[in-house]
Amino acid sequence: MDEKRKSLIGLHASNILFAGTGLFSKLIPLPAIDITALRCLMAAGALLVIITLIKRKVLLAGLRDWLLMGLAGLLMCLHWVTFFHAMQVSTVAVGMIALYTYPIITVFLEPCWQGQRPHRADLFCGAAVLAGVCLLVPDFSLRSSTALGLFWGAVSALAFALRNVLQRHCLAQYRGDTSMFYQALIAGLAALPFVQHDPGSLTLSIWVQLGLLAFFCTAVPHSMFAGSLRELKAKTAGLIGCLMPVYGVALAWLVLGEAPTLTTVFGGLVIVGAAAFESCRA
Repeated sequence: MDEKRKSLIGLHASNILFAGTGLFSKLIPLPAIDITALRCLMAAGALLVIITLIKRKVLLAGLRDWLLMGLAGLLMCLHWVTFFHAMQVSTVAVGMIALYTYPIITVFLEPCWQGQRPHRADLFCGAAVLAGVCLLVPDFSLRSSTALGLFWGAVSALAFALRNVLQRHCLAQYRGDTSMFYQALIAGLAALPFVQHDPGSLTLSIWVQLGLLAFFCTAVPHSMFAGSLRELKAKTAGLIGCLMPVYGVALAWLVLGEAPTLTTVFGGLVIVGAAAFESCRA
């Protein structure tokens, strides 16, 4: 199996794990900044243990890479805080819809980064994905809470798109777990001064939930996602990443018994079709 095919498989696997992230914004009774700080530091610790066990070099090459990795970590911090805040002030569905405008942003951003024009096929896929994601929530309304969720979700999408392009074009020489270790550590340290609750006062159940979020929904999938950017373009990863809302609907159906409507199924088919087309082009 060639490296590009492995990257595609890892990208799809990471999105299955990503699908459960939104649930923790409602399950963990903490502000978004607290969740971000604690999950990032726990994820960084887990990744450092893994990197140490497999005896992989962790130091970056030079000052330029340290600065770029620092910028990527700050973008990840902004992405996580605003993503969780979007779902807390509105709903998980609204937060995810707003976040998944990032493939559209990436389709325009990456060619501009390279001094090129977006391809027509990418524009078509982006439009199809946006339409499909919107169809996942048939009862969409522009109430104030929804508007807030859309705003913070859009900020999260922009930060994530910028980080992905930066990872793809400036930090692709580093493995996914190495990049994610630094970015999670920097994001956690950046958010730590703004934590509103004393970590020592948290209950065991909250720590368990944070641990699950940190390892299975942060360290593992983000490492796989970052690793896929060594072989795939950021716009490809972004468009395929739009499968996450579909996986989320499927998990909710299997675990919670929330059967999707016909509109949701149709939206999912549109997204799957666009992602499958982009996978074949990759």
